[in-house]
Amino acid sequence: MVGAPLVLLAVIESVGHARGPDLAFVLFAVATTLPLVLLWTQPFAAALVVSAAAVLSVTGFQALTVAGMGAQLVAGYRLGRTGSPWAALPLAAPFPILALAGVEARTITMVLACLAPAAALAGIARRAHDDAAANTAARRVIADSLLEHTARGERARIARELHDVVAHHISMVAVQAENARLTTPGMPPAGAERLSAIGDTARAALTEMRRLLGVLREDTTAGERPRPELRPQPGLRLDEVNDLLDEARDASGTGTRLILRGSPVTLDPGVELAAYRIIQEALTNARRHAPGAAVDVELHYAGDALRLFVRDNGPGPAVISHGREGGHEGGHGLAGMRERATAVGGDLRTGHAAGGGFLVEASLPGEAAG
Repeated sequence: MVGAPLVLLAVIESVGHARGPDLAFVLFAVATTLPLVLLWTQPFAAALVVSAAAVLSVTGFQALTVAGMGAQLVAGYRLGRTGSPWAALPLAAPFPILALAGVEARTITMVLACLAPAAALAGIARRAHDDAAANTAARRVIADSLLEHTARGERARIARELHDVVAHHISMVAVQAENARLTTPGMPPAGAERLSAIGDTARAALTEMRRLLGVLREDTTAGERPRPELRPQPGLRLDEVNDLLDEARDASGTGTRLILRGSPVTLDPGVELAAYRIIQEALTNARRHAPGAAVDVELHYAGDALRLFVRDNGPGPAVISHGREGGHEGGHGLAGMRERATAVGGDLRTGHAAGGGFLVEASLPGEAAG
C-alpha cells in the first residue's frame, strides 16, 4: 500500500516542528497521507481529506511535507482513474488559486498548481483509455456473435435447400433409373447395367449429402449433436482411387490410367480425402468438357509432398475458361479443388498440359500419418 510509507515519511519530516503550537502541523502532515489507506475502497473520501488537509497546511502553516505533496498527486490520479472524473479536477483547483493568491509557500503552491491538475487529468485519460478498450472489445464480441449467428442462419438455409430440393431430385433420379431398368422391355444388358450404375451413383450422392447436411446442421441446433450416421465420415482414401477410375472408365468408355511414382505411404486422412476429391472433380470436368478424351492420373510420393497430376488429351483449357465452368453461367469445380488443396496446406494449379489438353496439378503435404 502507498499510504503507510508516506505516513511515516510525513511524520519524520514534521517531527522537528512537534513542540508547542507546531504539534498541529504534525497532525496536518499525518492527515495529508493517512487517508491513502482508504484510496482503493473510498477514493473520493480519501482524496477529499488529503486535499483539504494539504490546503489547510499550506494556508495555516505556509508549509507542506514532500509526502503530503506526493499523497495529493496519488489521490488525484486515483480519483480520476477509478472515482468520479468530475470530482478529480475540482479537488486540484485550490492549488492554482493559492498560487495566484500569492501565499507565502509559493514554491509548494506553484508545484502543486502544475502537478495536481496534471495528475487528475492523467487519471481521467487512463480511465477513458480503459473504457475505450473495453467498449472496443465489447463491440468486437458483438460483431463476432452477429457474424456467427448470420453464418448459422445461412448454413441452416442451405441445409434446407439441399434437403428439400437437391436431395429430392437426386432421389428421383435413383428411382427413375431403377424403374427404367425394370420396366423397359427388351433392354440390352449393357443398358440395364448403365441404369443400375446411375441408380447406385445417385444413392451414393444421397449418402454424401446426408453427411454434408449433418455438418451444416451441427452448430445450428441449440445443444444438439448430429446423429453419428449423419456426421462427416472422411473415410475416402487414396487406395480407393482405382475404384474411382473404374467408375470413370465405365461412365465415359475411354482410357483412364493411374500412374504411381515413389513409395506410396498412408498420409493424413484429411490430405487423402482432399486428394481423392480433387481427382474425382478433375475426372468429372474431363467427362464434361472433354468427352471421349483419355485421362491420366499420376500420384507422385515425393517425401514431404504428394504431387498430384490429372491430365487429359482434350481441347485444353479454352473450353473451361469460356464455357460453363469459368463463364457467367457459374461452375465451381476449379474453385472447389483449390479450396480443398488450400484447406490442408497445399496449392493447386490448372492450365495447358504438355502436348495439348488440360492439366490439374496439386501439391499437398506428404508427411506420413502417425
